[in-house]
Amino acid sequence: MTNHEQERLENINNLMISEFSKTLEMFALNKTEAQLFVTLFLNDEPMTLDDMKEVLGKSKTAMSTSIRTLLDYNLVEKVFIKGARKDLYQAKKDLYEKFMKTYVNRWLEALDRQVHSLESIEKELKKLDTNGENISHKIHEAIKFHQSLEEVFQQISKYDQ
Repeated sequence: MTNHEQERLENINNLMISEFSKTLEMFALNKTEAQLFVTLFLNDEPMTLDDMKEVLGKSKTAMSTSIRTLLDYNLVEKVFIKGARKDLYQAKKDLYEKFMKTYVNRWLEALDRQVHSLESIEKELKKLDTNGENISHKIHEAIKFHQSLEEVFQQISKYDQ
């Protein structure tokens, strides 16, 4: 492969990382996490933090933080290779399933927290010896809204199983 072809291939790879990571950012990954996932996904071989740092031009600390987030979301996995002295990571390959499960679960957890918080606010309002019907109605509407969203995401979750 000529230098010109190698350069064009590298540009295409960089464009792929940039464009694909924009989609992943919609799943609430930050830019570095999204770029790191795409890099791991495109790479056929597991990578060390140093490899990731080199490819993305970011600090090792940024790579370490991002890889922990991706591990928490179950989007990457640590790989054991006999004789390797450093930790190796690779992207899990079933993109749709992994991202949808992660995304839906994050929404369900957030919605559950919000409903509990709003219910707590509603209880506090009821303790007050005042006529707060308007705000009570608004809180109740907000709770219903969150519960409706929760039902939708639970349906999506059942569909993905």
